[in-house]
Amino acid sequence: MLRHYETLGLLAAVPRTDSNYRQYSQADVHTLRFIRRARDMGFSLEAITELVSLWHNRRRSSESVKRITQKHMDELAQRIEALQSMQRTLGHLLRLCPGDERPDCPILDDLEQPACTFDAKSGTKLYKAATSAARGGNTRARH
Repeated sequence: MLRHYETLGLLAAVPRTDSNYRQYSQADVHTLRFIRRARDMGFSLEAITELVSLWHNRRRSSESVKRITQKHMDELAQRIEALQSMQRTLGHLLRLCPGDERPDCPILDDLEQPACTFDAKSGTKLYKAATSAARGGNTRARH
């Protein structure tokens, strides 16, 4: 990743010893910690590149930083919504599945259906139980 950070311009080219080991300055280590923290917060490399640039620019406006962070928050909210939708669907399907010796299985019946819809307003994929079996109807063996 360090070479990749250099390629992206996140980190200046680091001097090397005769045995080809990198020699990092305190400023390099500080930048690497900044990058690590931003990655831990889930920012994309593109956003991190912008944030590092803004961090080094003392004449920056906080408006730019806030815009990048708000965009990331919005993306996280959409991903959380999609995950919660999947969790609700799986919970519903688990409650419907008898888990016995019979071959009927509402979970498998549902998985074979196109159940993912797209919410144009939020840009989020929504998951819902798709089959009549998953909604409480009768199941039948498929194979």
